[in-house]
Amino acid sequence: MPYNLQEVAAISGMPGLFRLLRAARQGVLVESLDERKSRSMAPARNKVSLLADISIYTEDPDVTVPLTEVFERIYQQHGTSLAVTNKSGDDELSGFLAGVIPDYDRDRVYLSDIKKLASWYGIVSKHLPYQAAEATTEATTETSADEAETEAPKAKGKAQRADEPLSTGGEIALADTDADAAGNPEAATAKKGKKKAE
Repeated sequence: MPYNLQEVAAISGMPGLFRLLRAARQGVLVESLDERKSRSMAPARNKVSLLADISIYTEDPDVTVPLTEVFERIYQQHGTSLAVTNKSGDDELSGFLAGVIPDYDRDRVYLSDIKKLASWYGIVSKHLPYQAAEATTEATTETSADEAETEAPKAKGKAQRADEPLSTGGEIALADTDADAAGNPEAATAKKGKKKAE
């Protein structure tokens, strides 16, 4: 996992991203993922979406791309700075995501989702360290031939698990889906799809 997103969350009603610190009676103690690193309490009524649990729909209904993998693809193509922002034009945003996930589902992934993706990547790439894949490769090269043979089946097993269908519980469309469902039949359809998958 290039960026560790396990404790990073988006919280409804609170702009930006947050690092989850600990649960409390009133909600969750969080720290803003920015220069200030200010701590606050996210009320229990607010929806907390862990970035590690979010995936993006593809045209294959059985396949989604986890956000950790999306961020890795973005890093490999663009590094830590993007040519697009959440204020970029519709064509630029669509082209950006198509360059990262060519088969993303144009019906279920909205422009608002792509804007969030660009904004979140900007925050994460600025405030979290990237764990380079080269470090893992160098460590593997230094292992003996016997150890390499032992590790090969393990790596194969991991790859197979990565191909398994994912839960759609945290996929983009994000927190805005509920708000959009009344006026957007596509959002309503996406919501029904999530209930089925669960």
